[in-house]
Amino acid sequence: MSTERFHLTDIRYIKRIVVGNDNPQSIKTEAEVEEAMALVNRCLSGSPRGYILNTEKSFGLYNIGEHQVVLQYAVYNIGFARKPMYLE
Repeated sequence: MSTERFHLTDIRYIKRIVVGNDNPQSIKTEAEVEEAMALVNRCLSGSPRGYILNTEKSFGLYNIGEHQVVLQYAVYNIGFARKPMYLE
C-alpha cells in the first residue's frame, strides 16, 4: 500500500458523475447506467487516480400517465490533482 496521503488542497479538478435516472422526462437505459458506473470505476482506478469527495443519493416518486414511477440515482463527485486525458 502506498504511503502517499490524499490532501484536499491537491484537488484541481472535480468530475460530477450521475449514476441512475435523475430526469423523468428522459429515462436512461441499463446500458447508459452501466456506462456511467464504468466511468466512476475508471476514475477511481485509472491514472491520475481520483478520490470520492462526496456522494449524493436521491429518489423521486413521479406519476407518468396512469403509472407511478420511482426514480433513484447517485451522484459521485470525484476529485483529481489534474484533469485526466480520458475526460476530454
